[in-house]
Amino acid sequence: MAAAAVSTASSAAVTNKSHLSSSLDKPFSSPSQKLLSLAAKTLPKPYHHHHRTLITAASKNPLTDVVSSKPNPDGHSFDSYFDDDDKPREECGVVGIYGDSEASRLCYLALHALQHRGQEGAGIVCVNDNVLKSITGVGLVSDVFSESKLGQLPGDLAIGHVRYSTAGSSMLKNVQPFVASYRFGSVGVAHNGNLVNYKQLRNELEENGSIFNTSSDTEVVLHLIAISKARPFLLRIVEACEKIEGAYSMVFATEDKLVAVRDPYGFRPLVMGRRSNGAVVFASETCALDLIEATYEREVLPGEVVVVDKEGVQSICLMPHPEPKSCIFEHIYFALPNSVVFGRSVYESRRAFGEILATEAPVECDVVIAVPDSGVVAALGYAAKAGVPFQQGLIRSHYVGRTFIEPSQKIRDFGVKLKLSPVRAVLEGKRVVVVDDSIVRGTTSSKIVRLLKEAGAKEVHMRIASPPIIASCYYGVDTPSSEELISNRMSVEEIREYIGSDSLAFLPIESLNKMLGSDSKSYCYACFSGNYPVEPTGKVKRIGDFMDDGLSGDMDSIDGGWLPGSSKVQKKTILNEVRTS
Repeated sequence: MAAAAVSTASSAAVTNKSHLSSSLDKPFSSPSQKLLSLAAKTLPKPYHHHHRTLITAASKNPLTDVVSSKPNPDGHSFDSYFDDDDKPREECGVVGIYGDSEASRLCYLALHALQHRGQEGAGIVCVNDNVLKSITGVGLVSDVFSESKLGQLPGDLAIGHVRYSTAGSSMLKNVQPFVASYRFGSVGVAHNGNLVNYKQLRNELEENGSIFNTSSDTEVVLHLIAISKARPFLLRIVEACEKIEGAYSMVFATEDKLVAVRDPYGFRPLVMGRRSNGAVVFASETCALDLIEATYEREVLPGEVVVVDKEGVQSICLMPHPEPKSCIFEHIYFALPNSVVFGRSVYESRRAFGEILATEAPVECDVVIAVPDSGVVAALGYAAKAGVPFQQGLIRSHYVGRTFIEPSQKIRDFGVKLKLSPVRAVLEGKRVVVVDDSIVRGTTSSKIVRLLKEAGAKEVHMRIASPPIIASCYYGVDTPSSEELISNRMSVEEIREYIGSDSLAFLPIESLNKMLGSDSKSYCYACFSGNYPVEPTGKVKRIGDFMDDGLSGDMDSIDGGWLPGSSKVQKKTILNEVRTS
């Protein structure tokens, strides 16, 4: 069925009307060979190849009944009626700043810029006089921090984190950055991504006496650093990262160093910039650099460790890295349009997606609208290419929280109506093309189509600026299990019938690859193909703290949280060549 969905999705439409330019000069065969110093106070030259993964969702949370509203008659919780819940979710965003006396305040502002990557927890760790001080909290960045709290975080070195997770009163202990003390000092870490061998590593560590305080895979990294016998400290990080598999873009704060690490495949983004006073900044997206007036310099390379201290900037090769496999969904949905991700403008990517849809899946229409906000740029591209006016046919409310008092007399599509309001003057009597970034379960799309037709649209034609999602992700993105993904169960025509649109077309993956050109092989498409660059094996923790958090049961008792039978996972040969300049 999955294969059929992919091949069918490549069709234009179904209607019912008829070189890594690196500063690393050679491969390294052992940790002792990995220290490679660059010019003491300069960063490696930017590399200009546009290097570029998605994890399971529908997370079952045992705390849902405590913090959420009663289920609706169709069995879904009320929150599932919000359109955002029918989208993949990014796990989090990270920031690191070295060399600015206002480090914590700059970190706070940068986290604001990354708020779209996580809205349920935020934290900052600052270093002052060789002491790591941490403040974390549940909620938005502006909820967690105040002027008085930031005043408690002096120092010129800070790291920060915004987190997406399932809700829960005990979530605070899982909010990063984490800080740990061990025999040689203290270290803080903020992590974006997901480790596919988390369960195995945690079991091994617990058998050897390690005690875990959270249900986060990030804590495993701290334990591996603590038990490492490597010297100096930087090689402890290298040794720990050699044992973990999956996606990780991490920033570490020690008593005198800021360290940034990216996994060998470069799954999740991480960029480096510099402020006019020389302060070095790391962030998940360039939009964070823009806000704090830091100039973008380059990406942290896949498989690279960058160390910043009073001696300047040094680069360490973490391990021989294969061809990058960066997450294509950063360009489809996660990143802000004003960011440059994997060396490519997100705005230009999304506009190109819309243009491709207009070329390959044209339809006679009077107006083009978007599902805001993530569909807007693709809709602009579609409208420009098709020569049809773009208008705001759906207005989004930005003031709706995660929970809401439901009316006693049920209103159909109530949750979607809270967030999206149709504009009758734009829609009435019109043939409408509506552009969205993706379809996951299809529940929100069907409600949007119904809203538009009830507002007077004569025809509704859905255009999706991504290929069909047929597989779960295990690399730091919250997506439903494969069984819940509508494109894994239905053909394009069946989906069209389900959502009630007059036509439906997805972005053909062949056209996506053509648009990306020589960079296409540097992206991960596991969610569209089921072919995983790093094969998940055994039991793999999904995103968030959907596990018991110490309140009930154990990890193995949580339904739906683990990788299906390994026979379903397609093995893939990975190229393990070191790419050098």
